[in-house]
Amino acid sequence: MSETFVSAAAPAVSVIVPVRNEADNIAPLVDEIAAALAKDVDFELIYVNDGSSDRTQAALTALMASRPWLRQIKHNVSCGQSAAVSTGVRHARAGIVVTLDGDGQNDPAFIPALLDAMAKAPQVGLVAGQRVGRQATGFKKFQSRIANAVRGLVLRDGTRDTGCGLKAFRRELFLALPYFDGLHRFLPALVRREGYDIAYVDVIDRPRRTGTSNYGMWDRLWVGILDLVGVWWLIRRRRRVPRVLEVKRDAD
Repeated sequence: MSETFVSAAAPAVSVIVPVRNEADNIAPLVDEIAAALAKDVDFELIYVNDGSSDRTQAALTALMASRPWLRQIKHNVSCGQSAAVSTGVRHARAGIVVTLDGDGQNDPAFIPALLDAMAKAPQVGLVAGQRVGRQATGFKKFQSRIANAVRGLVLRDGTRDTGCGLKAFRRELFLALPYFDGLHRFLPALVRREGYDIAYVDVIDRPRRTGTSNYGMWDRLWVGILDLVGVWWLIRRRRRVPRVLEVKRDAD
């Protein structure tokens, strides 16, 4: 594992990209993220290499030599997207975290819009991208519509698309959430459970540049149903979220 920092001071934003076997997609996406943020935001970019068996590590290491804001955190074996996101958040140095998928389908040009939406309202804990013009097979779109409909009916989280990787959230809030495999698909409901608001930004979905999806949907269907029941239970068990304020003693 290699760690390279811009400075001792914490950046304003940590961008986290979980990847597994995405070697050919790395360089173009790194440059797009830098172009979206470099002019206005002090940032770090953390790639979480989730047990890749291709040239992912080598591609990232080569880029890190000339990009001091780029870091690579590596899992020795693949642990899944939720674990990769969680690893990235735990290693992030900024209070605001942005996530996006590593296949190039999420356009980094929308990152400033996510950050603007969060900055406008301190009570917003999560800004979620909502894909329009989704680039996927008809069967995968059908699966997503069914999954989103069932999730919305059970959790009533007000979110039409939880599968979009483009998200911005508060690091401290994420770390306070109960962790489980599949957490990233239930962030809106869990953030609302903590008493925060959700903001939404429509984003354009792009075709994958190269390769095939490494984090599929069909193989997690039944696990997702169990997760849905678990999240419903968590929400039911926390009815009220207190506003905590320390009362100062009267001055002598």
